Amino acid sequence: MDAAVLEKIKKIRYILLDVDGVLTNGTVFLNERGEEMLGFSIYDGLGIDLLIKAGLKVGFLSGRDSRAVAKRALMLGVEDCYLGISDKRNTYQKILTKHGLKDEQVLYMGDDLIDLPVLRRVGVSVSVPNAVDTVKKEVDWVTEKRGGEGAVREMIDIILFSAGKTSTP
Repeated sequence: MDAAVLEKIKKIRYILLDVDGVLTNGTVFLNERGEEMLGFSIYDGLGIDLLIKAGLKVGFLSGRDSRAVAKRALMLGVEDCYLGISDKRNTYQKILTKHGLKDEQVLYMGDDLIDLPVLRRVGVSVSVPNAVDTVKKEVDWVTEKRGGEGAVREMIDIILFSAGKTSTP
């Protein structure tokens, strides 16, 4: 990873995550009753728990409204869970105001065009290898692991290492 990005990571106080394609692999399963089921990585979940215990704030920001995502946020202790948001830039501004943050204190991880307005503003922008090409070209860092397969944990390990909260990246 680029040394300049590692320096910017040291300023991060809030981690904002897209859901579909980042916390999941982007697949939505529907059962015969039309209820959705999503797969979440246990490794990502443990990483989010470690971030919260380290004193960092975590939020979800998704274009889709999903009861499964709301339940996952609740299970992980993620207090900021914004679902069904088509204008992510507006909600992002509300998050900054709510927590008294500056752009450089936020890391956002997204994978699609709807994420670009936020990715372009934050202190550190991250994506996954399964993201659309336009996004991958604009972010500070593309993880090695794919969305839903430990990409969030990969990013979290680097954040915690940079903050001196763990000895291994």
